Amino acid sequence: MSDALDAALRLVRAQAALVRRFDARLGGLHGVSLADFTLLLRLGQAPGNRMRRVDLAEALGLTASGVTRALAPLERIGLVTREPDARDARVAYASLTGTGRARLKEMRATAEETAGDLFAAPAWGEEEVPLLAALLTRVGGTGPRA
Repeated sequence: MSDALDAALRLVRAQAALVRRFDARLGGLHGVSLADFTLLLRLGQAPGNRMRRVDLAEALGLTASGVTRALAPLERIGLVTREPDARDARVAYASLTGTGRARLKEMRATAEETAGDLFAAPAWGEEEVPLLAALLTRVGGTGPRA
């Protein structure tokens, strides 16, 4: 097996392990998955805490129908709402509700704690985490600031 394939497969396994860990923590404490949290985080970083659904889909790497399916349960529990565009009926926005903003703050604290546990010393040196982030960017990994 080539080094490149070995590295790619290790990255896939690491990603699956990270998703399981974040899903367990976020699901257990907040009733959301890592995918839900990522979507909410993206909305929370958008101007006015809202985005056109098509732009949200692009930012998350989802199809328009995929983002609609992802938003539906978040709408049902009151974290997100659908807002029509006053000028164009074909355009719809996803917007964080007040409850969504408050819950996102709590979720973010849980996610920060989980990430801190993952990359804690002595297993990880303080310069290694930024290096890992930079290396992941080279293979298409983008963070919430992207």
